[in-house]
Amino acid sequence: MVAAGLALTACGSSDSGSGGGSDSDAASATSLDDFGDMDALVAAAQAEGTLNVIALPRDWANYGTMLDEFSELYGIEINSATPDGSSQDELNAVTSQRGQERAPDVLDLGTAFAQQAAAQDLLAPYQVATWDEIPEDQKDPDGLWYNDYGGYISIGCNATVIEVCPTTMEDLLDPQYAGQVALNGNPTQAAAAFGGVWAASLANGGSLDDIGPGIDFFVDVKDAGNFNPVEITPATIQSGETPLAIDWDYLNSGLTDTLSEQGVEWQVNVPTDGLFGGYYSQAISAFAPHPAAARLWQEYLYSDAGQNTWLEGGARPVRLPSMQEDGTADADALAALPAVEGTAEFPTEAQQTAAQQVVAGRWNQEISG
Repeated sequence: MVAAGLALTACGSSDSGSGGGSDSDAASATSLDDFGDMDALVAAAQAEGTLNVIALPRDWANYGTMLDEFSELYGIEINSATPDGSSQDELNAVTSQRGQERAPDVLDLGTAFAQQAAAQDLLAPYQVATWDEIPEDQKDPDGLWYNDYGGYISIGCNATVIEVCPTTMEDLLDPQYAGQVALNGNPTQAAAAFGGVWAASLANGGSLDDIGPGIDFFVDVKDAGNFNPVEITPATIQSGETPLAIDWDYLNSGLTDTLSEQGVEWQVNVPTDGLFGGYYSQAISAFAPHPAAARLWQEYLYSDAGQNTWLEGGARPVRLPSMQEDGTADADALAALPAVEGTAEFPTEAQQTAAQQVVAGRWNQEISG
């Protein structure tokens, strides 16, 4: 999921231009208190009957389970659009489908895109019941967006065909990896790939204030003949097109069992020389055609059940510290998270914006061109 640039992941016709639900009481609700209680929110959402989501791959952070459980629990039909779309695709849908019944109700965005959408007045403020357990630096103070789950950039490796799997970014320059180093998308459009460039920067003298060395590194990877321009997906990994995949650790780890069933040993290493972490963010479209269902979805995602579903998918939910303290985090899922050495620092909004501008100005010309 970036700005004039970056995106990453995370969905309905009237032509009023205001959005079907934007005139309802639910559309102006900023917390559960505005409905009265959870039962009233559930009733309002069930009266709408539908939730439109966008860019939610079923194999991304356990979203398949999340969608099925929500639909079954509340009896609400979910329309899932363009599951492999980027954050920028989500914002484009909010504007291009405004006023249509099929427009997206909720968004799962790279944080930079969430901040961009807030600045463009595309989001509706809403604070979930567990709002106080979301760290202050992980949310917009008005509730326009709030981080949901995160992880670290990792290197997935098909150990069935690769003799020695890389454990550092520097390793990726080794001639043995000729034509094998691939990213999850274009860094100008996809947050996971953007994170990969930033991890490479941290491994090569860069910083959260300087992503340039990361682009320089991938130029070196390309010049060495190691860069694979195929954008990784579960399908390209399973087909063998992308034996080395730079991606979030929860996405790489999520493939381990499936690939094992196919006879493939899939190793996942968080690089020791470029520790970079990132979160995605939740938001409600200001023009959601199903505003009550959108708010119920958020309440579900930030409940213990929703947070543990992400954790079971190998991601680190934003309420995890509080849940560990309360003893409500799934212990088995917690123990299964990939090992991480060191402590990652997370970029500020200003650092993200500056880095996006650098990547948008250099990547396509120097790497894709």
